[in-house]
Amino acid sequence: MENVARVSYATSLMKKGVLISTTEHLLSALAATGVDNVYVELDNLEVPIVDGSALPFVWIIAKAGLKQQRARRVFIKIIEPVEVQDGAKRIAIYPSDAYHLTYRISFPHPLIGEQELEFFPCLGGYASEIAPARTFGFFEEIETLRKSGLIRGGSLENAVVLTRDGVMNPEGLRFPDEFCRHKILDAIGDLSLMGHPMIGHVVAERGGHALHYALVAKVSKERRAWRLVRASETERAIPSALPSPQLSPSAAGISE
Repeated sequence: MENVARVSYATSLMKKGVLISTTEHLLSALAATGVDNVYVELDNLEVPIVDGSALPFVWIIAKAGLKQQRARRVFIKIIEPVEVQDGAKRIAIYPSDAYHLTYRISFPHPLIGEQELEFFPCLGGYASEIAPARTFGFFEEIETLRKSGLIRGGSLENAVVLTRDGVMNPEGLRFPDEFCRHKILDAIGDLSLMGHPMIGHVVAERGGHALHYALVAKVSKERRAWRLVRASETERAIPSALPSPQLSPSAAGISE
């Protein structure tokens, strides 16, 4: 958490003067598949956007496989509500027996409107229900993003680009509520910055990277709102086994 540098259009991390942008999709895939000890090597200042989703990273993790370590996983179990509000934007986490997220979004666009989705990472389904959801943006935002040093290789192959009344991508959407699913994808990645997987119910309304990080920061400060527990104390909270999606490298947007 202490390495977070920027949380505007993407989550950027910095350490010893080195800034890495767009980390949230990779963080999401790692968190959802239960990976909490890994080295990631990059040769650029931005994590590859690939197809704009977390699916390519899930495929890479599945191909590499996981190794179970001896140490038991430690969780942050929420015992008192923690809330953050910024105007109409709001995010909170409440006590619960398992980690799950309820996300609500609202955009004045005919393809989005109001969407709501609840997702339980511990029950599986991330690879098929959340990971394929791509990042999205509006056509008029593209130049702003590029000036910010983001989406350097941005194209219709790695993002859903919305016009005033439709979508520019010829293949259309992967889900009718792909936008809300991608918000959950981002939240899983951003909230992993707590340093431990959490046990609680996250409820977000019109959120984004900045609001996700604000919750992380507030939870870390409100020490009485949570306690550390071992995996054996709450089996339902243990992340499900790595999904095994039937993917080819080309379907995941990568090459071998």
